[in-house]
This record gives sequence, structure tokens and C-alpha cells, in this order.
Amino acid sequence: MNIIWLGHGSFRIEIGDQVLLIDPWINGNPMLDADQVPAAIADATQIAVTHGHFDHTQDVAELSKDTGLPVSGIYELAQYMYGQGAVEGHAYNRGGTVEFGNVSVTLVPASHSSSIVVEGRAAYMGQECGLIIRGEGKCLYLSGDTDIMADMDWIGDYYKPSIGILSAGGYFTMDMAGAAYAAKRYFQFDTVIPCHYQTFPLLEQSAQVLIDGLPGVDVIEPEPMTPIAL
Repeated sequence: MNIIWLGHGSFRIEIGDQVLLIDPWINGNPMLDADQVPAAIADATQIAVTHGHFDHTQDVAELSKDTGLPVSGIYELAQYMYGQGAVEGHAYNRGGTVEFGNVSVTLVPASHSSSIVVEGRAAYMGQECGLIIRGEGKCLYLSGDTDIMADMDWIGDYYKPSIGILSAGGYFTMDMAGAAYAAKRYFQFDTVIPCHYQTFPLLEQSAQVLIDGLPGVDVIEPEPMTPIAL
């Protein structure tokens, strides 16, 4: 498995026979240079979206139309994307699992909000989600944008993910201290990768608090377009 941060909350995950683009923000992403975009999307097989905010969805429909990549996500958001011309994938819901080749993706709860500005007004885009991704004998929990939440208790107990990709920048999501607390209380991760930080000045710029808060866990500060092999 290769986990490649595209900056902010966007990822390229190479797992099994799939290359998943998660919330691909490729135009105007301060962490991703324009000349890195072709490599970021090369040979991708699926697009998965977690919720409706611009920094997670603004490029999804056009990218799907340009590449033919199917888009999957919670029902309301996926249907909106299809209405914008995105290729239909799976419009499913929390608790649902879809199979992409030998990889499965399950929608699980997050605690955030989800909307897209339509004709100058925020339009509801279904509930915000995290993802459980399974393949190669591994289980990965991608939190999506979220605060600490009690649902992490059963997510950790039921799916037992060994890898956590956690939003940890603060202001819009839990911060580094919160992510460390959640990881210790609800999960038994071998590896934790923070995200949704560094992008803007109001977000946390370092993961040191997370590193210090999780002794014995391999906390990896990602670099954009640098593969993390697990």
C-alpha cells in the first residue's frame, strides 16, 4: 500500500488493484503544485468523497468528466455530483460497503457538516463521513473532517484499523491534541498520519503534539506527493 498526501484532506491511496483518489482538491490547493497534478491523478481507478465542502469537492465533477473516473460517496452528495456530470459510481450511505476490485470502502460516521454553495446559498449534501478502506490484508481508517466523537469507540472496536489518517489541524476539525486523545482512547493504531493541517495559517502547522501524545505509535508527518509505503 502506498499512501500519498495531495495536501490538506486529499489523498491518493494505491492499494490492491486500485488507485483511490480521496477528496481530490487539485486546482488551487496550496499544498499541491500544478505540475504535480498529472502524477497525482495518473492511473487512478476511483474517486471517493467524504463530504461537501469546496476544499474536498470543487474539482470532483470536472475531474470525473475529464478522466472517466467514477465517483462514490454518500447518497445526496453523489447524486449532486452526477447532476454536475460526474461519472456514476456508488451513491450509498453510512454502514454501506462497496467493492472496487479486491478493495472495499465502507462509509462510517464523522462529526462535521456538509454543504456546497449552489446559487449563492449553502445546500445540504448529506451527512459527513469517514472511510474504512480494506485491502492487502490491511484496514485503514480515514476520519474525514471530524471532531472527537463517541462513534470512534465502535469503529475502532468493530473494524480494528491498524492505520489511521486523522484530520488534526484544529479550527474546522479536531486539533493535534484531540487527535492524539482519540487515537489513544478508541483505537490501537500502528501508524497514524495527520492531515487537514498546514494548508492555511489558522490551522496547526506541526504534528509534534500528536507525535508526543502517541508514544509507541509510528506518527508520520506526510509530505505532498511523497509515498508512504505500508
